[in-house]
Amino acid sequence: MPIDLIIVSVVILIGIIFLLLEIFLLPGVGIAGITGALFVLGGIAYAYVYIGSAQGNILLISSAVLFGGGFFLLIRSKSLHKISLTTEIDATVDNSDLKKIAVGDIGKTVSRLNPMGKVDINGVRVEGKSMDGEMIDEDTEIEVTKVELSNVLVKRKSNHLLYN
Repeated sequence: MPIDLIIVSVVILIGIIFLLLEIFLLPGVGIAGITGALFVLGGIAYAYVYIGSAQGNILLISSAVLFGGGFFLLIRSKSLHKISLTTEIDATVDNSDLKKIAVGDIGKTVSRLNPMGKVDINGVRVEGKSMDGEMIDEDTEIEVTKVELSNVLVKRKSNHLLYN
């Protein structure tokens, strides 16, 4: 077995280890992933160019099998489950203030609604959303048109005068 084949095999093995580390332990695409890919591709390319096509094919197939086997073993590994996040979030946002607000209530904008912002209705400050994406300036009287799960839908209060 020529020394070149041993060196190329070790380089490819190191590349596969870097790739598996990148996939399972390191977040994002970083130095380990890029280095691993360069090692594997460089080793296989070197084998094809300088050692021969037959050895290149053997290294290519064995690299794919080794990477797939390592990937499969790491997925099935109990140690991977020990470091994985298993906490469930069951907290909810307290929206009990919205129960004090009803359709037709009058209030004022605390901040500009563009189309969302803070409104003050019945002494309660909540997130308000203007109808149809209308922009409503700060300190403008508004009327509640709908109370949703986490905010209220409002419109600019109309000042229509009725004449008899």
